[in-house]
Amino acid sequence: MTVPARHNDRPGLAHGFTLVELLIVVFVVCTVAALAVPLILRARMAANESSAIGSVRAINSGQAGYSGSAAQGAYASQLAVLSQPCPGGSLGFISPDLAQDPSTRSGFVVTLSAGAAQPGPPDCNGSATRQGYYVTAEPVAVGLTGHRAFASTSRGAIFVDPAGAAPTEAAILAGTATALQ
Repeated sequence: MTVPARHNDRPGLAHGFTLVELLIVVFVVCTVAALAVPLILRARMAANESSAIGSVRAINSGQAGYSGSAAQGAYASQLAVLSQPCPGGSLGFISPDLAQDPSTRSGFVVTLSAGAAQPGPPDCNGSATRQGYYVTAEPVAVGLTGHRAFASTSRGAIFVDPAGAAPTEAAILAGTATALQ
């Protein structure tokens, strides 16, 4: 004798999740997301700050090359000038993604200016130069794209301000700005 297959012992019994079980799953997923989102945002801000430091370093390196080969010891006071190659050359002294004045990269605004420096001789393209420069990288939105701001001068050291506003050129020159370690 064969036993017939049983689909349901009780009529009307539904298979699946109850509303309470679904609410528990939603609660667990929301709790995990609430714990993970701040960590992801912190990691993104750290990456943005690292990119800003890299941009300032790239500008410092570009200025050193520009000073030695194109500007008779002087410096560019604009990113657009620093990105131009000398006649007969094919590459500028910084990458094209930093060629705008100011440039926005990874949530930071990067600005190059002459600062308090005196005028210098014309460069290989006939552009005006200065005897020094002041570069800053400040977060677009403090607390969202980064917490710290950075600045540097022709001395080459990078300085940091944890409040989100770049250290001033006067503070750097006076030795009261905090150097990046």
